[in-house]
Amino acid sequence: MSFTVTAPREIYEMAERFHKAGYECFLVGGAVRDQLLGLEAKDWDLTTNALPKEVMKLFGHVIPTGIKHGTVTVIYKEYPVEVTTYRVDGKYTDGRRPDRISFSPSIEEDLKRRDFTINSIAYDLTKKTLFDPNGGLEDLKNRQIRAIGKAEERFDEDGLRSIRACRFAAQLNFQVTEDTFQGIMKTHYRIPGLSKERIYEELLKIMGTETPSLSFKLFRDTGLLKILFPELDACIGITQKGSHSYDVFEHSIYSCDGVPSTYRDIRIAALFHDIGKPRSMKIEKNGEPTFHNHEKISEKMVIKIMERYRFPLKSSKKISHLIANHMFHYEPDWTDSAVRRLIARAGLENLEDLFLLRQGDIWGTARKERSNERLIQLKERIAKVLTRDNAFSIKDLKINGNLLHSKGKIPRNRAMGQVLEFLLETVLDDPTQNNEEKLLEIGVNYYKTYLER
Repeated sequence: MSFTVTAPREIYEMAERFHKAGYECFLVGGAVRDQLLGLEAKDWDLTTNALPKEVMKLFGHVIPTGIKHGTVTVIYKEYPVEVTTYRVDGKYTDGRRPDRISFSPSIEEDLKRRDFTINSIAYDLTKKTLFDPNGGLEDLKNRQIRAIGKAEERFDEDGLRSIRACRFAAQLNFQVTEDTFQGIMKTHYRIPGLSKERIYEELLKIMGTETPSLSFKLFRDTGLLKILFPELDACIGITQKGSHSYDVFEHSIYSCDGVPSTYRDIRIAALFHDIGKPRSMKIEKNGEPTFHNHEKISEKMVIKIMERYRFPLKSSKKISHLIANHMFHYEPDWTDSAVRRLIARAGLENLEDLFLLRQGDIWGTARKERSNERLIQLKERIAKVLTRDNAFSIKDLKINGNLLHSKGKIPRNRAMGQVLEFLLETVLDDPTQNNEEKLLEIGVNYYKTYLER
């Protein structure tokens, strides 16, 4: 483990300004922890015995982002730096935030109120010394997550800390100590009262770790999974046939691992792509389970999960669409029409994401590299089709509702949509039909034969 902590020149300049004014100033949080682990620091947080109003006098551009809790954001030479006054927290009646805070002259008291020992190491930028009153260095060395003081009290103060413990375990590849593990299990009652947005933010951070499955195993083992994602908890013990080495739960979390960490929405799609299997499962006469149409059930279930945790609409649409379309099994004897229908169903703009989801799905089967020759072949077929054909949605047709109405006298009602859908199917079967005159003839004939009353 490295014992080197440094910071940009601007951060040192800020610390020097505090010291010249007679105040203490320490670098704290992830910037210290990560550098001690040899990782790159991303955020720069300072703590000081200067009161917020005194910090605002010291620096010109200061935003009172959390001034009620002693935090302001100093913009120093374009660096946004969170500066928090030493404080002692009062009781956490709602399990989310302290009822009141009081400022403290003691850095040691301030560090005691934090969540985990590894996050309570302070670095004096002027003296270039570490201050570690809670044993964080030892826990970093032993690669473990330990709550400060009595774990149950820390998690009772803020239920989100339980989720954060599981997230840090995946982020740093650390173990959760037994006392911390037990503290999580004893404070389940704090989870339902948490802000849904805060839980969503933690989920996103888990998706950004190298191995999200580590967090979800801890959720399972601590009982948090049943509270946070009961739909995923129901997948535990649901066995699968064929080449699957894991039950549906483990397959899901390993599929999530199998998608690159930069694609967080696709990782979420991988995590939930099979949650409909328990509800769709049927045991056949040979004793093997089948899960017909589980993707449709999974889509409906994930929409409810995303509503529960207030996902952004754009992410929700993407994730649910990928899950709804993840069940495709390419065979070399597919016709070009079948390839075009896949493009039309999935959407050309979603194909790469769908293939990433499939690659994760393949990885989650046995957690080892498997042949994806069929996927490569499908990509080649799609590339060939795209060089010849360009109609994969209604908007690509050489005719539209206005022309069908004005020239074909088709009314602007539900029938118009049905005609356009039929015309798209026609063109997917035979792209040569995609010209205005031919489509008008086919559309009018279809309307008069099947829809006109």
